[in-house]
Amino acid sequence: MSILVVNEQVEFKQLKEILSLTDGNLASHIKALEKTDYIVTNKEFVGRKPRTTYQATKKGRDAFRKHIEALETLIKQQGDL
Repeated sequence: MSILVVNEQVEFKQLKEILSLTDGNLASHIKALEKTDYIVTNKEFVGRKPRTTYQATKKGRDAFRKHIEALETLIKQQGDL
């Protein structure tokens, strides 16, 4: 999600390379994010080659922001110990 939040859209191949995942592993993560409506998938042809890109939805961006805030709170609490 962090990659999708800071980029307007990202291609499957880019995500695969950045995350060092196999096609199948990345596809399962993508499927889970689609089910929660955190991302949308766009498929098109560029010339004769298929191109699949992903974008974070508003719901996904909001959930990611809440996750980061929760992590920051946890870190701050650990620092207060």
